Amino acid sequence: MISEGGVTALVVICVAIGFGFALLNFLATRAVKVDALSGPGEASASDNLLVHAVQGNVAEKIRKIAGKITNGANAFLFREYIYIGIFLIAFTFVLLLVLGLSTKDWPRTGLTIFAFILGASTSVASGYAGMWIATYANQRTCIRAAHSVGAAFNTAFKAGLVMGFFLVSAAIIMLYILMCICKAYYTDAMTVAGAEHTTAMFEAIAGYGLGGSSVALFGRVGGGIYTKAADVGADLVGKLENGMPEDDPRNPAVVADNVGDNVGDIAGMGADLFGSFAESACATMVVASNSIGPNGLSMYWASLCFPLAISCTGLLVSLVTSFVATHLWQVRDVHGIEPSLKRQIGLSTVIMTPIAFLCCYYFLPNEGTFLIGSGDAAKDVKYWYVFFCVACGLWSGMAIGYITEYYTSHGWENGPVREVAEACKTGAATNIIFGLALGFKSVIIPVFCLAITIYVSYSLAGMFGIAVAALGILSTLPTSLTIDAYGPICDNAGGIAEMAGMDKGVRERTDALDAAGNTTAAIGKGFAIGSAALVSLALFGAYVTIVKLDVQGVNLLKPFEFAGLLVGAMLPYWFSAMTMKSVGLAANGMVIEVRRQLREHPEIMAQGSEVEPDYERCIAISTDHSLREMMPPGALVMLTPIIVGFFFGTHALAGVLAGSLVSGVQIAISSANMGGAWDNAKKFIEGKGLGENLGKHSAPHAAAVVGDTVGDPLKDTSGPSLNILIKLMAIISVVFGPALTKFDRGLLEQWFS
Repeated sequence: MISEGGVTALVVICVAIGFGFALLNFLATRAVKVDALSGPGEASASDNLLVHAVQGNVAEKIRKIAGKITNGANAFLFREYIYIGIFLIAFTFVLLLVLGLSTKDWPRTGLTIFAFILGASTSVASGYAGMWIATYANQRTCIRAAHSVGAAFNTAFKAGLVMGFFLVSAAIIMLYILMCICKAYYTDAMTVAGAEHTTAMFEAIAGYGLGGSSVALFGRVGGGIYTKAADVGADLVGKLENGMPEDDPRNPAVVADNVGDNVGDIAGMGADLFGSFAESACATMVVASNSIGPNGLSMYWASLCFPLAISCTGLLVSLVTSFVATHLWQVRDVHGIEPSLKRQIGLSTVIMTPIAFLCCYYFLPNEGTFLIGSGDAAKDVKYWYVFFCVACGLWSGMAIGYITEYYTSHGWENGPVREVAEACKTGAATNIIFGLALGFKSVIIPVFCLAITIYVSYSLAGMFGIAVAALGILSTLPTSLTIDAYGPICDNAGGIAEMAGMDKGVRERTDALDAAGNTTAAIGKGFAIGSAALVSLALFGAYVTIVKLDVQGVNLLKPFEFAGLLVGAMLPYWFSAMTMKSVGLAANGMVIEVRRQLREHPEIMAQGSEVEPDYERCIAISTDHSLREMMPPGALVMLTPIIVGFFFGTHALAGVLAGSLVSGVQIAISSANMGGAWDNAKKFIEGKGLGENLGKHSAPHAAAVVGDTVGDPLKDTSGPSLNILIKLMAIISVVFGPALTKFDRGLLEQWFS
């Protein structure tokens, strides 16, 4: 087994490589000059003709538009982070009072609070860094699209690499620093006598995951409401009522729409996947730390650092894989975009599989068996059992990714998305019906993948197996983040090209890049939801261990457990209703404002008019509504496990966690996929996939726009936020577990008994 020094060396070297690779790709992105639309040897003759056909000071327009998007995104995030900061301060006092007063273990409470703040701070930094590089790269991707599809693809992809490698490297090093601080305090944590301290240490470290997911919740919900309010408002008034093209500069909501791509799909997504990593790592460590005994896993520091080993080696695998897209197998035309992105998923999975075996061999006891769990629930496990658990998660993630791609890409002939597009010929109603059917059907295979993974992993290594299966899905997180960030960057590039008045050929290229980005974004959501299901189940195991509920003793047929199960299954519907209505209210305000501007200033609609809409007013509307509306859904998620646990008891809370997990996964997958399918069905029609006369401004296109508008809040607000709901409720239960042990029956039952 690797030594403690070897663990430190691996973490430091891999993190240094990750940060260095992020810097190299940033420098490559920076090398694209905004005022250089063409250059020697960079474009073909036809490309140069395309560039020179653009009239006016295009570079200046590009810089101006990109500046508005950047300023709008910064303004929103600054205000959002003020709200989040107030929440963090308030929740810190809740942790201090509830954990401190109930356990009287003030040092552990202090470490939990420190971990909570560190996780939240890292999540904020990760989200902001992603937003910054996206707004930096969008104009450069637009510029490169004037040269070729391949050049634009490389720029957007390398910007995505900056986010992916920076976020994962920061997450790893911060978690390892936290572990070393806690280990320094619990000096006897690695002795048999100090086994209890080992458990307490990692229960405190679970605060890191809580901080990350708390920020992710507000980032996803707030950013999701922002982006979809602007998008829906722009579509309803701009496209349907006034026949404007996508991203027409005459549309007052167009800049807010492009800002939303960054604050929701980039900053929110970054915080979300950081939370997934933090929680899966913490769940693995908490379960391992409860493996007490002479050969228990809690005895080995390297084994407790196993999640870091998987993530560190995943950095290296993702680095190698990225060169396939940027150097070895470059994109040459629009037909090569989506295969190149899909190739990243497959190659990273194949390469990571033997690397995962080596991690299991060197970071887990490799002679004989070791103990997972304690008491009657303990299991004797071999290192290669754990490898199969990681591999199940890894390959299930790939399967979920490819299934998601099948249900959201219009590249499949006679595929589901093209069926939805064909349904648009008979109107919006049939489009909606086919889209709903697609979303519901798309749940089947991913759920079977998760069910098989859970069964195999639990059979081999108990709850530890499920936790490391979640690590398997997230092992190639830099790759997932890269292809997820790529989409919004290309979407912004297309918006900038349209608003700057560039040739329609540039917009056609960015639309092709964006269509693939819609699919990869859906794949990223599939990864996040799949990992959330496994992480939540692993955290459920950690919760029942902490509050001393025997897993076999959680009888869902008992009244409190079954009542909790029903309530938990209802929560994702309640949460979705709140977020969908919030988008509707914000979009309503946006529609009213856009109509007002076009009514009071009809000169805006004149082609070539110098009168510019009031973009800032629309940005302010999205900002105000999203920040106000994100609070109730956040309170629902944060307060439910605390209220249920203290007032109804730990058994009722176990039912709530199980119910929210089971129903939340189904709704999240179907919402994300049906929204992605409606969006790409619209793009298929816009690309004249139904025929030359059935493209933009046709009746089928109008029906497709309606479907896309309905699907927007499903795929970008409610769906992605649900995976945070099921994770966050579970991690809150784990963190407050030491306090909940005193309320096995709940305050209400105690009062009335």
